[in-house]
Amino acid sequence: MSLIRMSSPHVYKSNTTSNVMRLVLIATLPGITALTVFFGWGTLIQILWAGVLALAFEATILKLRHRPPGLYLRDGSALVTALLLAVAIPPFAPWWVTAVGVFVAIVIAKQLYGGLGQNPFNPAMVAYALLLISFPVEMTRWTAPFALNGDGWPIASFVDTLGAIFGSAESLWYDSFTGATPLDELRHRGGLTTEEAWRQSQVLSVGIGAWYAVSAAWLMGGIFLLYRKIITWHAPLSMLLALMICAGMFYGFDPDNYASPFFHLGTGATMLAAFFIITDPVSSATSNRGRIIFGASIGILIFIIRTWGNYPDGVAFAVLLMNLAAPFIDLYSQPRSYGHTTANKGRGGKA
Repeated sequence: MSLIRMSSPHVYKSNTTSNVMRLVLIATLPGITALTVFFGWGTLIQILWAGVLALAFEATILKLRHRPPGLYLRDGSALVTALLLAVAIPPFAPWWVTAVGVFVAIVIAKQLYGGLGQNPFNPAMVAYALLLISFPVEMTRWTAPFALNGDGWPIASFVDTLGAIFGSAESLWYDSFTGATPLDELRHRGGLTTEEAWRQSQVLSVGIGAWYAVSAAWLMGGIFLLYRKIITWHAPLSMLLALMICAGMFYGFDPDNYASPFFHLGTGATMLAAFFIITDPVSSATSNRGRIIFGASIGILIFIIRTWGNYPDGVAFAVLLMNLAAPFIDLYSQPRSYGHTTANKGRGGKA
């Protein structure tokens, strides 16, 4: 197998994998806090459950592969994968949904390819896409924001939430606390215009502020990662700009049938994807030029799937499609190596 020649000189940094993963976990705290405040205890419970499962599955598969579990578990990558999947799953999703997702992410999407650094696809997005296709009902019933609950905070007690996740969720109590997301509401508005749907839907008119606050929290975490130089600006900025430009063009021509750019940026998993998903150093492009192409392509695909596809969000599918294209992008976006006059691009090594 031929390796892609990366540009030189190569700079050594003291950051270890465990330190990087630890900073990523710290950066998720604003998003986790916002999800807990606006949508109840379910997110924290899902994170704890997913984390325990991820460590157990990783330790088991490492034992089967005759690898030392302690050495690999300490890098924190399993916990990051579990956390990213858990925050994407609805807070009241049954325990077995999370268990299936974590198993797919750790065992199939990560370890069966050889472990950290060998997986071609983002493990959390592989698991999320499989869950969304396999269990559409459980994966589309989100907790209603507290603004839509007449009694205010708390939406549901910690014990009630535990019962919904690990017990029987088929109850009037459970149904009264779950509903559609803003992307779902706008997607299934029938013959209403965007403005009419906004006036008639409580999720869009009242509850939308909770989703904007969560997105702002993920943005704060992303800025922290940029400040600590864990990620670069190329992929996040290009994705957000591409999504904003696509949404702005269609919204400008036909505001009755298309959502505004601000709506696309502030709802769904846009900010989570921009700073925590597409910046995965293993499954994304590696050169700065490649990251710009990679991020912009994901932004365009998200808009296409949200607007004309069968799924309201489409982040996972857009990321997985571009994970598949990342090696090709790297092949044709390599920078000029130090000491050479032209970049060594393409299979033939020509610019």
